[in-house]
Amino acid sequence: METAWDCAGALLRPLTFMGSQTKKVLLAPLKHPARPFRVSSHDRSSRRGLMAGSLGELLSKTLDALMITSRLVTLVLEEDGTVVDTEEFFQTLGDNTHFMALEKGQKWTPGGNCVPARQPPRRSGIVRVTLDLYKLNPRDVIGCLNVKATMYGMYSVSYDIRCMGLKALLRSLLRVLSHAAQVTGQFLVYAGTYMLQVLANTEEQVVAGSRCRQGVTSG
Repeated sequence: METAWDCAGALLRPLTFMGSQTKKVLLAPLKHPARPFRVSSHDRSSRRGLMAGSLGELLSKTLDALMITSRLVTLVLEEDGTVVDTEEFFQTLGDNTHFMALEKGQKWTPGGNCVPARQPPRRSGIVRVTLDLYKLNPRDVIGCLNVKATMYGMYSVSYDIRCMGLKALLRSLLRVLSHAAQVTGQFLVYAGTYMLQVLANTEEQVVAGSRCRQGVTSG
């Protein structure tokens, strides 16, 4: 006759088996899906595209793709030479990341498409002047002139000189000539008056001198 302990043991055996299987599933490492990557040799003469889900898989496929016999190979980022040697860091990298395989004694060197540090713009000159002649009206004879000055390639100042039409230009020219004639006439009047005063003073001095000489002679 089966005892209570035998019945309990028979019930616990399936539960123990299920628990061990669940533990194996939970502790098993997650398999990451394969992603596209690019690899190249240290001198960038050989380039390959590979699919890998882990760092170890990528390293193994890189050795075969680039026909590297040495097993001491280090994967670095092709853009800046950062060493990739942990699975955690590898999983943070995006798809199509470019790697470089370095064997023992080889060093990373920047490629031809490496962006250099930004340098300040060169100043070719102090001031650059640009003249632009344009017309607001097709009937304009001369048109307008735009003068733009750029200093040190950073600051710019512009000024528009608007020339008028032919009639307005002649009208302004006549106005200027009329004003100049008035000024010239006034100058001639003032100059003539001044000369008359000088001549009158000179004649008075001559007369006074002659009278003095006559008085001395008669005495």
